[in-house]
Amino acid sequence: MLDSPLSNYFRLTERQILILKKFGLQIVRDLLWHFPVRYEGFAGRKAVADLVAGERASVHGRVIKTEAKKTFRKKISLAQTLISDGTGSLKIVWFNQPYMVNILKPNTDYTFTGTIKRDKNGLSMMNPVFEAGEITANESGILVPIYPETRGLTSRWLRFAIKRILDHLEVGLPSGSPTSLKDSIPEEILKKYNLPSLKSAIKEIHFPRNLKWAEAARKRFAFEEIFIIQLIRQAWRKKRDEHPSYQIAIEPEKIKDFVKAFPFELTGAQKRASEHILEDLGRAKPMSRLLEGDVGSGKTAVAAVASFAAVQNNFQVAYMAPTEVLARQHFEEFIRRFKQLNIKIGLATSSEFLKYPSKAFAGKPTHIARAPLLKWLASGEIQILIGTHSLIQEKIKFKKLALVIVDEQHRFGINQRLKLTQKGHEENLPAGGQIPHLLSMTATPIPRTLALTIYGDLDLTLLDEMPAGRKKIITEIIAPEKRKHAYEHVRKKISFGRQAYVLCPRIESEEVRLLREVGLPEMRAVKKEYKTLSENIFPEFKVAMLHGKLKPKEKEKIMKEFREGKIQLLVATSVIEVGVDVPNATIILIEGAERFGLAQLHQLRGRVMRSEHQPYCFLFTESNSQKTKARLQALLEAKSGFELAEYDLELRGPGELTGQKQWGISDVGMEALKNIKMVEAAREEARKIIEANSIQKYPELARRVSAQSASLHFE
Repeated sequence: MLDSPLSNYFRLTERQILILKKFGLQIVRDLLWHFPVRYEGFAGRKAVADLVAGERASVHGRVIKTEAKKTFRKKISLAQTLISDGTGSLKIVWFNQPYMVNILKPNTDYTFTGTIKRDKNGLSMMNPVFEAGEITANESGILVPIYPETRGLTSRWLRFAIKRILDHLEVGLPSGSPTSLKDSIPEEILKKYNLPSLKSAIKEIHFPRNLKWAEAARKRFAFEEIFIIQLIRQAWRKKRDEHPSYQIAIEPEKIKDFVKAFPFELTGAQKRASEHILEDLGRAKPMSRLLEGDVGSGKTAVAAVASFAAVQNNFQVAYMAPTEVLARQHFEEFIRRFKQLNIKIGLATSSEFLKYPSKAFAGKPTHIARAPLLKWLASGEIQILIGTHSLIQEKIKFKKLALVIVDEQHRFGINQRLKLTQKGHEENLPAGGQIPHLLSMTATPIPRTLALTIYGDLDLTLLDEMPAGRKKIITEIIAPEKRKHAYEHVRKKISFGRQAYVLCPRIESEEVRLLREVGLPEMRAVKKEYKTLSENIFPEFKVAMLHGKLKPKEKEKIMKEFREGKIQLLVATSVIEVGVDVPNATIILIEGAERFGLAQLHQLRGRVMRSEHQPYCFLFTESNSQKTKARLQALLEAKSGFELAEYDLELRGPGELTGQKQWGISDVGMEALKNIKMVEAAREEARKIIEANSIQKYPELARRVSAQSASLHFE
């Protein structure tokens, strides 16, 4: 039953199915695991005649009339209802929810709870929670679950739907019956940490007896989600550790000479990171290390040092990047680092294959066919191969792959990284078979609890120091009325020879249309912003746009022209080309800044911190809320991305830290990240099960881990 489509239980229109799909609600399991964001309690009941402005109260009354209208000045949609309880009448108002007039039926009794307001027309109640009939609050009060709402999908409908499903499920059935809920957490762990069973938790999270029961249910689901992720990570680490790796002999003098050729001095953090990595490479045990550092902190230079050590021992290196533009950028940087050493480097993406050095073009890479590149790679002639997801294709085989480097590693799934680290052993890695060392890298600063969870299988190294000579980014929050001022600043800087990025929230035209249809705020889209900027704001400059639907050759051409200074302003999606290096681009404008986590904004603005010129970041926001302003203000004051990540976790809330799409963790799962003890407990229990190889003792847990490990991407 849990995997049955919702259409089996409800009469849904095509439009309703579309809206439910947008929220990820397609089967019964999706609905039951769609948890409330908060709970509203019914207050003490009062007669209309006794209401006082400013108090929160519950009023039981009959609907006299309803109407939908718009405010005179701002044209905001209103739904108004007039109710009466015999002692007087009260106006009920909903903003931007005109559909409420179709939900509330005239001559029907409801109980409304909310804060009482007074204006020139008398008393009113704004956006209340309500239930049909008369509600009698018990000692602890009645709690009503509130879910994220949109036009056509209300908390009221979700409450009705979930109640119906729970009635169908008959939670009290004996364990093992076809419709029963099977618990994945072992019973002894539930008892040890005083967590409710699944049957109890699923009822209490939706329809709690009181707040304590609701919190206990949320704690249970938070623990479960982190526990499953930890099991997946620990199992992956154990699988790697069962095999030896290639022992790479480190020659300190050669490493020293290699680094001396860099046109810059390594920072103290880069030197320490290199030492940790070289120490790992010198062991026969496979390295599993994450290198985490702000944008511009020099992760690629550290990766080059590790790669040099590998090729000096006649081993090969695979370097996987999330985008073609970034892979090409790394390829060009590695050419600069290795050009004096006659080391052969290849590039493999879905659109091109390159080799360096080239006999035909001295000092420059040349395009080659796929077949010869595969041949040279298999023979060991190509020592370093840089590419995108193409590197995990079956036909790409190495002779002796000793080091795998994964850039922006959260953009890849576990299985993708596993395939790359087993190159040459795709068919049943033999017992004792050697596997490559793994160096993962990310520029996304995250809190310690999140690192312990999603990087639970990796040793962590931080690059917490920026190269000398870098100037602090001047960051300004730009309200709508100050937009013209920001544009003039950009115009002035571009006239002096600088370049600028304009980043829009990642959204396609079809999504924009859907958002508009269901009543959600519309985000600025790249294509529309490009047209506005190029035609109306900056017609004197060359403006271009970059987004995921462009062909690879088009993207390459645009980035090449931008790097060469032929394009002054690049309008792009916010995540499509993380890590792009254009030192002359010193200004970044971020649209809809309130939609991003602080750590993510910090990472985005780091793109303009790659030269000695003064960098600027303008955060455009349409929000006037004090909470938004306070949160963005922290971006102006924090010393590092790691500090911002911790701040965001506290201030903005775990569900909005980076967005569940990025990490593959639900809002409830993210709540665990405020509790270091819970994360450590989940990690410890997972470690015990994996080390004892006892997961098969718990069939439902084994099923969950198997299913989730195949689909978990942390994107």
